[in-house]
Amino acid sequence: MEELASPDVLDKGKKKESKMKKRNITQGALLKAVLRSGEGSKRPKEDDQIIFHFVTRTNAGVVVESSRSEFGGKGTPLRLVLGKSKMLAGWEEGITTMTKGEISMLKVQPELHYGDPECPVSVPENFPVSEELLFEVELFNFCKAKIITEDIGVTKEVLEDGEGWETPRPPYEVKLWMTGRVLCGATFFTHKEGDPLLVEFGKGQLPEELEKAIGTMTRKEKSTIYISSSHCTSSPNAYKLNIPPEVQELEFEVELVQLIQVRDMFGDGGVIKRRLRDGVGEFPVDCPLQDSAMRVHYKATLPDDGGKIFIDTRSNGGQPIEFASGEGAVPEGLEASLRLMLPGELALINSVSKYAYDNFPRPENVPEGASVQWEVELLDFETAKDWTGLNFQEIMAEADAIKTTGNRLFKEGKYELAKAKYEKVLRDFRHVNPDGDEEAKELQDTNNSLLLNVAACYQKLREYLKSIETCNKVLEGNPHHVKGLFRRGTAYMETGDFDEARADFKQMMTIDKATTADANAALQKLKKREQEAELKAKKQFKGLFDKKPGELSEEPDEVMPVKDNLEETIANQEQTSASTDQHQEIKEEKEEEINVPHEATSRLSRLLKGGEHLIRRFTFGKCTIL
Repeated sequence: MEELASPDVLDKGKKKESKMKKRNITQGALLKAVLRSGEGSKRPKEDDQIIFHFVTRTNAGVVVESSRSEFGGKGTPLRLVLGKSKMLAGWEEGITTMTKGEISMLKVQPELHYGDPECPVSVPENFPVSEELLFEVELFNFCKAKIITEDIGVTKEVLEDGEGWETPRPPYEVKLWMTGRVLCGATFFTHKEGDPLLVEFGKGQLPEELEKAIGTMTRKEKSTIYISSSHCTSSPNAYKLNIPPEVQELEFEVELVQLIQVRDMFGDGGVIKRRLRDGVGEFPVDCPLQDSAMRVHYKATLPDDGGKIFIDTRSNGGQPIEFASGEGAVPEGLEASLRLMLPGELALINSVSKYAYDNFPRPENVPEGASVQWEVELLDFETAKDWTGLNFQEIMAEADAIKTTGNRLFKEGKYELAKAKYEKVLRDFRHVNPDGDEEAKELQDTNNSLLLNVAACYQKLREYLKSIETCNKVLEGNPHHVKGLFRRGTAYMETGDFDEARADFKQMMTIDKATTADANAALQKLKKREQEAELKAKKQFKGLFDKKPGELSEEPDEVMPVKDNLEETIANQEQTSASTDQHQEIKEEKEEEINVPHEATSRLSRLLKGGEHLIRRFTFGKCTIL
């Protein structure tokens, strides 16, 4: 027999970090005799998965343990991972010297099997732990395996690499060729002819851990998935895999034929996009994520009306439609899905009415509240022009065109889309380097104008705090920016911060006398708003401060909404006078900039945000000091 010494004994000068326990194997503690040579010269190493049968005998030839059925075992080989699985020290040291297909006898002293005080493997009952034992080991296979579950119950060996990086996950679908076998044994399931097996992720059609392993595969990848039977429980919806009972280890050879991307576009189930045909390129870098000019063919149907077709761009030799994304030219659900398509891709999109035609001009033959299905092919797209290589005036012309589009979207009530246009220019401005004071001033003025347009969008979207923050960006650089003060003042008024709003409106008159009419109109509106808030506060807290200490007040009456009958004085007068440069700017931008009409805000926000000074005004002196 060949003596197997520890690596430290064989080569004291060679040190290597390892997760496998380092052992000093004493002379004669581990001997090996090759009974049948294996294939090649490669041997398993740390992190490799090993699959082997074993028979354990005493020196007298008595079999005390085995994985082979003919010696009382369960007939299934062991599957372990070197350096990660719990195993006998003698196995770990001996098997790493074997080749694939080799059968060897390992003669092991107690300190390297169950007699080891630190042995991680539970000792069988009435086992001769203090005796020298003979382990006959047949190494079927070893490979580098990806560990899918922490307990190593599921692993994966890649046989052929796939394409790309995208892997399936719910609610994706996959088409598979698949064969199931008992580990190193008989086949119990095969599907390799006809149409590939269609699996919808998350629907329980495969055992959960098997699906988890397939979820690490890429398109056209071929792998063997090893799985313990305890990890292979199936749901009632699962395919019939005919897994034999009382089998401990299984292996599935899987080829991922097609990866069908299925996406819940908004996370609420309202729009589901299902890829029918792959496009050209790499997802998502080759998708029209940014605003682009798109060319598409599509067919629109009503699934709740027998699939009735109401639009088909291909009918009668029709031409594809062309439109610019980011401008609300098509329904929201359709555009969001197109942004995640590759050129040449064909997709099926199911949308509820909310993302279809509820908020978009509805065709005459589409009922109100109807769900819609679009079958869409993205022919090609062209992204917006890059500013690289443009001179300053060309850049400003491009910026003005985008800003004009944003203004149009704002007037159409598409505030989110308008804001996105303004913000895109603001981002691109960060990379513009003006030459000289004149260009710097033009860039700064346009930047401020865009910021205030963003602030106006936030006001329309009732996000008043964000509107204030955006105005502050303008006023930090120019505290005397009249339009910035006006925009911020109107936002303060909506949040119930009346003192701050009053200060902004008064500062307008101090800076520019020509804005007096605008400021006075704003102050008049502010006064009206304060009176309404005070009236509601009085009603809300009626009787609260008139009670004696310890006496409960009556339930306050419900606060009824107060109708705002004021006309849009401020918005209509914002750009009417012109005596200073700032005021002239307001006048010039009357058509392109955005007026901010008042919209009713929530009773609670006005009451609470303005509540501190109201309580001081109405209750100080009435409270009893306890």
